[in-house]
Amino acid sequence: MKQMTLTSPAFGENEKIPAVYTCDGEDINPPLVFGNVPEDSHSLTLIVDDPDSPGKTWVHWLVFNIDPHSTGIGEDSIPKSAVETVTDFGNKGYGGPCPSSGTHRYNFKLYALDTTLDVTEDVTREEVEEAMEGHIIDTAELTGIYSRE
Repeated sequence: MKQMTLTSPAFGENEKIPAVYTCDGEDINPPLVFGNVPEDSHSLTLIVDDPDSPGKTWVHWLVFNIDPHSTGIGEDSIPKSAVETVTDFGNKGYGGPCPSSGTHRYNFKLYALDTTLDVTEDVTREEVEEAMEGHIIDTAELTGIYSRE
């Protein structure tokens, strides 16, 4: 079985995320492309975080119950039937990179699951990870970097 992949036409692995996808631009989500999603997947979950944020790993976007047959996420959109939950910005939806200082890494992590998550849309990252436990078939990751001028 081929490893699942996660790429973006907007930036490559460890490359700078274009400003349009950050708080310095339009703060919209970048386009993402899913590849080699396992056929037996029931849903996908996407978690975008910043491990370089002071104090804690900051959640920028959390989307679950993505249709496993979808080939990705378009720019400034979420897949039909997918659920967005509240991020560390305190609201639902994508919150782009906005580091207070220095260059930060932004990890886009895609999880293929053998179930759909039976959680509410006000769920926390920890609760999503708990619900995914024992159900992860495959994972893929894309890391972008960003620093403010």
